[in-house]
Amino acid sequence: MNIENGIQNPGKWRFRFVYAIALLLFAVAGGRLFYLTVVDKEFLQNQGEMRAVRTEAIPATRGMILDRRGEPLAVSTPTWTIVANPKALWKLDRHPEKNIGPEQEIKRLAEAMGVGRAWLQERFESNRKRSFMYLKRQIPPHEAEAIMAAKVVGVSKTKEYKRFYPAGEVASHVVGFTNIDDKGQEGIELAYDQALQGYEGKRRYVKDLTGNIIRGIGEEEAERPGENIELSIDLRLQYLAYRELKAAVTEHRATSASAVILDVKTGEILAMVNQPSYNPNDRSQLEYEELRNRAVIDLFEPGSTMKPFTISAALMSGQYTTESQINTAPGYLRFGRFTIRDATNYGVIDMEKLLIKSSNVGSSKIALSLPQDAIWNMDYELGIGSPVGIGFPGEASGVLPSHPKWHPSEIATLAYGYGLSVSTLQLAQAYMTLANGGYRVPVTIFKQDVPSEGKQVIPRSVAKDVIGMMEAVVQKGSGKAAKIPGYKVAGKTGTVHKVGSKGYEYDQYIALFAGVAPASNPRLAMVVMVNDPKGREYYGGEVAAPVFSRVMEGALTTLNISPDLPDGLREVRLDKKTAPYQVAQGG
Repeated sequence: MNIENGIQNPGKWRFRFVYAIALLLFAVAGGRLFYLTVVDKEFLQNQGEMRAVRTEAIPATRGMILDRRGEPLAVSTPTWTIVANPKALWKLDRHPEKNIGPEQEIKRLAEAMGVGRAWLQERFESNRKRSFMYLKRQIPPHEAEAIMAAKVVGVSKTKEYKRFYPAGEVASHVVGFTNIDDKGQEGIELAYDQALQGYEGKRRYVKDLTGNIIRGIGEEEAERPGENIELSIDLRLQYLAYRELKAAVTEHRATSASAVILDVKTGEILAMVNQPSYNPNDRSQLEYEELRNRAVIDLFEPGSTMKPFTISAALMSGQYTTESQINTAPGYLRFGRFTIRDATNYGVIDMEKLLIKSSNVGSSKIALSLPQDAIWNMDYELGIGSPVGIGFPGEASGVLPSHPKWHPSEIATLAYGYGLSVSTLQLAQAYMTLANGGYRVPVTIFKQDVPSEGKQVIPRSVAKDVIGMMEAVVQKGSGKAAKIPGYKVAGKTGTVHKVGSKGYEYDQYIALFAGVAPASNPRLAMVVMVNDPKGREYYGGEVAAPVFSRVMEGALTTLNISPDLPDGLREVRLDKKTAPYQVAQGG
């Protein structure tokens, strides 16, 4: 009996020992569970969130770019982007009989997306270790819904914005464009990318094991849309200038061209167009050369369009008056082996006729009679050789050479626009200053409610006299094609030999016209540059002046700028309700 009890007791003792160990383990596990769920519950929450909770960026709407009248030049439209989690897809358990598995999911997705199954499978294969992959970006809502209706594991959609440019190629060089990630790449989009971008928001959500969103759990930070930018551009004038410039390039088989219109009083750029151009809404066939905003990047020698400023320097010196006579005989001027020539021997001419005939010899003789830095100082004060400063990417500063001691030939060539280089915008700025009574205001691409403070660089009386001479160029000289019915136009033509690898090319030209209107009270300044016209016509008066006439006439009419009064007439208003009309003085 004692033996049986001795045999039974060890078994009972072992049972109680194992039972105690089990209770202890349960107690430890329970204690740990209590500690984690009550005392240190944040640990489990954090671990769960790391596996299931995600933070998603909320894209901010990019600011609009508007013209001066509020017309949109660049807007953002909401789109959807389809993304996938390849890692989650490849973790799926295969059940061929239930039509479940990565291959079956990819097949359904390919059908929903309208793409090849082999191509899509290869993409998932090459990204199988990644948890994020773009499938289709910036698609319309109805297309996104059709794809999401397939309910493919790991596939979700996210909101993005796509940039749209209502004016297309007409304003592309000014506005520029963004890439697929909504980052500015050219033009205003690039120059003011940070202001336009805004700030992304953030939100949190819970995802299941396959990567699908179950529910949102609140917003951490709201997005802030980008700033709207209001440009000085008038889209009506932009369309007009673009149309006429494109027609001229086609007609004269030119390589490229640019044109700029400035508001004389405020310095605002009302239109800036280039050829060739591109459509920012479809860049599939885009070529690099089409991206160039030639009006601010491309440089050229301005030629005879600089002669009004040579005369300005002469009048400012006190050595010359509007009645001064210049002897241009015998029609050429020699500096060793270098010879400056006129089209013919004009003999003795006054200042006005010098501009009408565009005498290189007369301009050179004037410059040589002045202090050696007089022409350089005039050009410098007009902004030649310095960036205009509109903040545009790649803006060229031009070239205004400076020498400690000037050779006479260098002074002479500078006087008629050779030996320096400008952009179309720089030349327009110079003519704007002359038209504004010699008062130079900063040029701007943004709409101005109040004109910026400027600087008087040419005496008002001198500027007025030179404008009068430029008016004679249009009435009697090479600028006749720039005439506008009802308006007086002041301007100057230029026909410049292009510079090649071995010097000047005598069969390649740049055709120029720079002018202002109305001449009696200038409001607009415009420069037209046509590069390498290949037709029978290549002079500035034949190629560029007609473009100026058509565009400026439309601009003056569009902006409701009153025509010039004929000489000897004045404007009278009977009362506020009566339209202005003209009567003879004293009548």
